[in-house]
Amino acid sequence: MTEENKVLASIGNVDIHESDVDAYLKSMNPQMAIQFQGDEGKKHILDELVRQELLLMDAMDKKMDEDEEFKKVFADTKKSLLKSYNFSKTIEGVEVSEEDMKKFYEENKRFFKNPESVHAAHILVDEEEKAADLAKQARDGADFGELAKEHSSCPSNQNGGDLGTFGRGQMVPEFDEKVFDMKDGEISDPVKTQFGYHVIKRIEGNPEEEKSFDEVRGEIQMELTRQKQQERYLEKVAELEKKYKVEYK
Repeated sequence: MTEENKVLASIGNVDIHESDVDAYLKSMNPQMAIQFQGDEGKKHILDELVRQELLLMDAMDKKMDEDEEFKKVFADTKKSLLKSYNFSKTIEGVEVSEEDMKKFYEENKRFFKNPESVHAAHILVDEEEKAADLAKQARDGADFGELAKEHSSCPSNQNGGDLGTFGRGQMVPEFDEKVFDMKDGEISDPVKTQFGYHVIKRIEGNPEEEKSFDEVRGEIQMELTRQKQQERYLEKVAELEKKYKVEYK
């Protein structure tokens, strides 16, 4: 027996192996599985597998599989699994060619775009007069970032007022309208919003641009694969409707 498949616990004549613990981990949601890494986490998994095996043994001893209620649940579960299994087999092997993906890209370029965005910084204060004075200082050569650190009430003051890059509609309307109408390097007059008065510095604008095929290849592949799987599924259903003579009442 390999080290990987060593026995970790035994209940009567049933053994639970290292591979059983690994398989259980792999079946879990990846985010949840992270919590059970390491020896302690695997011990929790092993304990759970032991508990499950004990429940199975108890059920078999009591012949629960002969209960009418269980038989109905089992039959319903079997039907559900067979439907899912048949669907999986129906769409199995569906592939999308590079030619199909490039054709789809060329026909739908207008949908694959990086929207217009802007990189900006600001200083936020409560009084319009103070904002106007700070704007003047910045235009006269004072360091905008230092002014933001000293005077701005926005948490972005720690980064010199830098707000990063954002698209249209991500800021409050007054701010949004102003910053997208400015030129790179320009410093605004005070802009009033619900938060106070902003002095905005537009650092750099990025115009809307088409994404390259390589950027969206994975996205297109997923979409075309989904479409082809759906087509194959509907074709199969159409054949089955004729075979089993479906009639809607």
